[in-house]
Amino acid sequence: MPPAVSPDHTLAHLLEHNAAVHPDLPALSWRSGADWETLTWSEVNAAVARLAQGYASLGVAPGDRALLMMGDRPEHWLSDLALVHIGAVPTTVYGTAAPEQIAYIARHSGARLAVVEDAAVAAAWEPLATDPGTALESLVVVSGADPGRGHLDYAALAATPEGDAFGRRHDLKPDDLLTVVYTSGTTGDPKGVAVTHRRMLANLAALDSLIDLPEHAAHICYLPLAHIAERVLGLYLPLLRASHVWMCDDPARLVEVLRHVRPPQFFGVPRVWEKLASALRAGIAGLPEEQRAGIEAAMAVATEHTACLERGEPVPPDLAERFAAVRGLALTPLLEKVGLDRVVWASSASAPMPQEVVRFWAGLGVPVMDAWGLTESLGVATVNTPTAGFRLGSVGRPLATVEVRVADDGEVLLRGETVFDGYVDAGGAVRPATDADGWFATGDVGRLDGDGHLWIIDRKKEIIVTSGGKNVSPALVENTLKEHPLVGQVYAHGDGRPYLVALVVPDREVAPVWAAARGIDTGGDWDALVAHPEVNAELERAVAAANARLSRAEQVKRHRVLAGEWGPDTGELTPSLKLRRRVIRDRYAEELDALYRD
Repeated sequence: MPPAVSPDHTLAHLLEHNAAVHPDLPALSWRSGADWETLTWSEVNAAVARLAQGYASLGVAPGDRALLMMGDRPEHWLSDLALVHIGAVPTTVYGTAAPEQIAYIARHSGARLAVVEDAAVAAAWEPLATDPGTALESLVVVSGADPGRGHLDYAALAATPEGDAFGRRHDLKPDDLLTVVYTSGTTGDPKGVAVTHRRMLANLAALDSLIDLPEHAAHICYLPLAHIAERVLGLYLPLLRASHVWMCDDPARLVEVLRHVRPPQFFGVPRVWEKLASALRAGIAGLPEEQRAGIEAAMAVATEHTACLERGEPVPPDLAERFAAVRGLALTPLLEKVGLDRVVWASSASAPMPQEVVRFWAGLGVPVMDAWGLTESLGVATVNTPTAGFRLGSVGRPLATVEVRVADDGEVLLRGETVFDGYVDAGGAVRPATDADGWFATGDVGRLDGDGHLWIIDRKKEIIVTSGGKNVSPALVENTLKEHPLVGQVYAHGDGRPYLVALVVPDREVAPVWAAARGIDTGGDWDALVAHPEVNAELERAVAAANARLSRAEQVKRHRVLAGEWGPDTGELTPSLKLRRRVIRDRYAEELDALYRD
């Protein structure tokens, strides 16, 4: 069982507890070539102690800031803990950050140390070591360190004999900074969110009380550790639960890792659930008609079963029997294809999920529990749970440590033990961001229903106001369009305009299967497939079907089909796979303007 969290504890107490009580349990695994390597909790403790001494030997002192820029690899996970245990304050920088963003965070944080993945990444950091505007003194490189370029070798630090630096963990105080997490900066410069040991431990305890999982459950760490969600789920919560963390350093290999681990819990942002659903739909579409009919019948039973749970009603015995039967015969074999056959806790956050995707997973017997929060709420503020009740489409009820209120203009406000202390200024001081009564304005627009479930409508700043004065949620419009399987990504546009238009990107998994079923052969040429008249005619029908369900102001009058899929690497999505609306608007300004021309 997790250790009892005391008000005078810090994160260091959790590692110490695990090393003493669960020394031989697996703690951290990662792929090494074709095989997997694993450290137990006692081995993690020893590795962190050596690294702590190594970083201390570079002059890293309590209160010093340190920056990490790596993928989800063991060196990242262990370095973060080592820095925390010597009283330093680590911050992970997104791997997709542009050089100017890296420079801003380096200057703003006052970090003396940076630990980066390889020599190629180090190239963006080297000029900062001689920049008078930064305090950067040491650049540690994990792979391919070049002393001639001023690099320090990570392997040498990791082999440092244990000394007295690890003992600093006993000097940590609950109100010390655990980390500073920088927001993604989509609407301006990134802001440094102060996270203390006290508030994070309160968040972990509140979240853990709502999650009914097997002891020492496996977790796949694949989202960026710069994001608060993976930081909580992939680093801090496993320390509380003595979980087994599996590192996936390449999101393209996520399904491969899922199949290997078959975890009892899985968190995915909406785009991940959409991609997994598209892959399964494509597989179902390729089955003989009789098998497809059998799966559809099984999904109808699972949908009925989920609806019963959602209403909080006891499942009738005959429905329970039918669900058990179809799950074993039809649904489990499907879920095995993506490694989700043992999942008992499926969750999502970051942005509203299309209801069609939610219903698809419910039809497989995997109700995806939506949660909501921000970096400023230390990740989770509200959550749906199978045990405490859920409403698919809502983001659940507040944690015990937080209050939620909706202001007169619809903005969601938060107050409580797990709301952050404030933003860190360039000088290191923490600037409160709550009002006189302790409420934090989240920037999200939502509503609370009669049962206390929160429903998020959109970001306040992203609400479209048409030239006719109508307020429109772009997320609602985009998710309605995405209910057609052929539609992969959508950007709705229309602020200050007389009507809405949209950019539509077809789904790369579904479109080829859809085309093959209709005898359309473009020889694997994606651009030709996107330009095919039948594909475009079907997308026209998809827009028309969505418009039939939307109000007049929300309807998309014209759209443009694009061939290029959006992603973090190309800049249209954040690292957590949300639309960067400003980037898309600027990049496709000509195409959007053309949609308003006669």
